[in-house]
Amino acid sequence: MSLNICLVGGAVRDTLLGVEVYDQDWVVTGATAEEMIAQGFQQVGKDFPVFLHPKTKEEYALARTERKKGEGYHGFEVFADPNVTLEEDLIRRDLTINAMARTSTGVLIDPYGGQKDMELRVLRHVSEAFSEDPLRVLRVARFAAKLKPFGFQIADETKRLMAQMVLSGELSALTPERVWQEVVKAFNTESPRVFFEVLDSVGAIEELFPSLFALHGVEQPAKYHPEGDVWVHSLMALDAATQLSPDLSVRFSALVHDLGKGLTDKALWPKHYGHEAAGVPLVVELCRAYRVPKKWQQQAERVTEWHGLIHQGLTSDRRPFLKPKTYLKVLKYCGALKNLSGFKDVLLACKADAKGRLGFESIVYPQLEFWLALAQATGEVDNKAIIQQGFQGAEIAKAIEEERLKLIKVFLNAYPESTG
Repeated sequence: MSLNICLVGGAVRDTLLGVEVYDQDWVVTGATAEEMIAQGFQQVGKDFPVFLHPKTKEEYALARTERKKGEGYHGFEVFADPNVTLEEDLIRRDLTINAMARTSTGVLIDPYGGQKDMELRVLRHVSEAFSEDPLRVLRVARFAAKLKPFGFQIADETKRLMAQMVLSGELSALTPERVWQEVVKAFNTESPRVFFEVLDSVGAIEELFPSLFALHGVEQPAKYHPEGDVWVHSLMALDAATQLSPDLSVRFSALVHDLGKGLTDKALWPKHYGHEAAGVPLVVELCRAYRVPKKWQQQAERVTEWHGLIHQGLTSDRRPFLKPKTYLKVLKYCGALKNLSGFKDVLLACKADAKGRLGFESIVYPQLEFWLALAQATGEVDNKAIIQQGFQGAEIAKAIEEERLKLIKVFLNAYPESTG
């Protein structure tokens, strides 16, 4: 038996864009599950007729149709049959640019105008069935971020449909894991800011990330934040972090570092005293809600709580400003004395905060090199030598701390000469 197989989805789209293709998905028409298994394919999952190729292990799915029967993205009844056509399979997909196929001989099959929308640089839903799957609100926002470098924009009618889906309340049916998967994919693009802007434009930020939504309209001192409210600043900090580091946890930390400002009494605006500590429980709650990896949460907590003091580590004329005990406290609670590379990621998020302001995008941030050098100097304590001096129990920790304070004082007295 010869299977009728077509390449579909992202691989077709990315080939037309000239982007390197990493994953290929295939649709098989005119075949049954039994025939696929007889050809050596391995069926995976129970809900969908998807099979792994016996050699490449790529996914091959039988052409199928879907019917909405419940809430959320799981609420579908799947119908796979040899009589289901390729066009019927493609119309259930999200965007026209993802609803194209290519035959084994290279012929492009494009029943819903995907190629035209590629040329127009438009993200447009294929059919009204789009609204049956709430996950597509996040997927389209993610595609907008991924394809931003190519100039893609969301069609007005698609954006209106997304807003209607949010108003329907169906986003509440999404599992935390599925939402977070889309967030991670968005952070992995060159323009993750666009993902959050799109979600905001259709009302989904308020629904999914209320602590981020609370930053809208929150005033800051114009002298330091000419860009305006905290929401705009947070997106600019995310932009800066994206340029500074490929590490996704750095990008996440930059986005959430000022959540505490959303709690400030309006009567106290534009100042936000204590917003750093106030923001930590909000970071913890967001991470708990979406089961964010512990590494990301720990780093985001550190950036949120300590970014103010890290900024103050040097004055505007590059002079040390804090007390030795304060420097040591920051180093200890940011894990700098145990994991210098992790501390550097904290500092990169702080640098993104400093640069994520209108007119400050190109500023120099000497605090990063200063704090790294200070951490290295402070970590040169010889713990074994201290123990050999006869200290016991709590005395050991106290002696180590005193030695670290001495090293900090020596470093500060020699700065900036100590850094070359």
